[in-house]
Amino acid sequence: MNRNFWITALVAFVNSLSFTVLIPIIYLYGKQFGLSDFQTSLLFSTYSIAQFFATPVIGKLSDRFGRKPLLIISLAGTAIANLIAGTATTAVMLFLARFLDGITGGNASVAQAIISDITTPEKRVQGFGIYGAALGLGFVLGPVTSLLAQQISLGFAFIVSSAVAFVALLITIFLLPETLQNKAGKGRNIFDLGLGNLIRGLTMPKIGVLLVINFFLGTTFTIFTYAFQPYFINVLGQSNQSLTLMFILFGVLGVMMQTWGVSVLMQKFNLVNILFLALFIRSLSFVLMPVFPSTVYFVGVSILFSIFNSLVQPMINTLISINAKAQEQGTAMGLNASYLSISNGIGPVIAGMIIHQSNPKTYGYPLYLAGTFTFLVLFLAIVTRKSYTPQPNS
Repeated sequence: MNRNFWITALVAFVNSLSFTVLIPIIYLYGKQFGLSDFQTSLLFSTYSIAQFFATPVIGKLSDRFGRKPLLIISLAGTAIANLIAGTATTAVMLFLARFLDGITGGNASVAQAIISDITTPEKRVQGFGIYGAALGLGFVLGPVTSLLAQQISLGFAFIVSSAVAFVALLITIFLLPETLQNKAGKGRNIFDLGLGNLIRGLTMPKIGVLLVINFFLGTTFTIFTYAFQPYFINVLGQSNQSLTLMFILFGVLGVMMQTWGVSVLMQKFNLVNILFLALFIRSLSFVLMPVFPSTVYFVGVSILFSIFNSLVQPMINTLISINAKAQEQGTAMGLNASYLSISNGIGPVIAGMIIHQSNPKTYGYPLYLAGTFTFLVLFLAIVTRKSYTPQPNS
């Protein structure tokens, strides 16, 4: 791996750190503004739905104008948006800040396109594994940073996130060169910028089915990620500090799997089979989590979940990258991130509609739903495997 790869991994780490500072507090921060569980789910969805529309455009523009300028725009948007959120005095300002962060938040897809630019197909699994580990390290240190920031206030955590995103912006401006060698031609209308590709992407050979699978996976996963927080706090009686510690645990296990576990599994299994194994454990874990309202039991199942769940996105990203043409890497990654974004907008709303504060039992229902749907997605992935499995010479 060359210097540009490690700089990109560093940017990914810092960007992940900025994002994960917020994960343990968004639910509780929304509560400070008097939002209900359903309204808080909309706070999650505002960011994701904005990303859905923006990310394919950003990905397509990165194919046309280069990775670096689009990454700069995305990181600057995140820094500004989180500063606004951290100083917000009304729920309207908070929603507007989350929308701004989402509409400029194409940094992940651009970074993935950079990885695709600078790695050969045979090195791409390793590249995305290291990239995933960099994100995972952010998932470790982000909640730690959040825990410290919470000692001042929940809003201060947003300000810290803004500062961290600004550091990533500086690294990109001064250290990261342009990695795109062959820029795509100019489009004739706005649909060629990426919005029309949301539909056309589904017809891309070997890519379309992966986008569909990842969309459903994102929906089921974000049903879990939203429901996990109120369940942990309201049913198990835990605090926001304990919730943050859980995210730290998830991050530590994720880094271990993506740095060590991926290389071990790749010696015995192919990409597709690793994906199937990870999805099976994910779906089983979702169903098991709310069976017994015990903190020790919940943490035990969560550990099993976290070990294998960290494999899902690196495998999906690698399969999409390997199956995409060289000049369409940014487009493919942008489409992938966009479909994930809209699924991230749908999942919390589904969970928020199921949960009723007057009935504590309902906090576990979204977890059962997420597990059941993930089993169905696993079945879809198995049935369609021939359409996206790379050939030996790919």
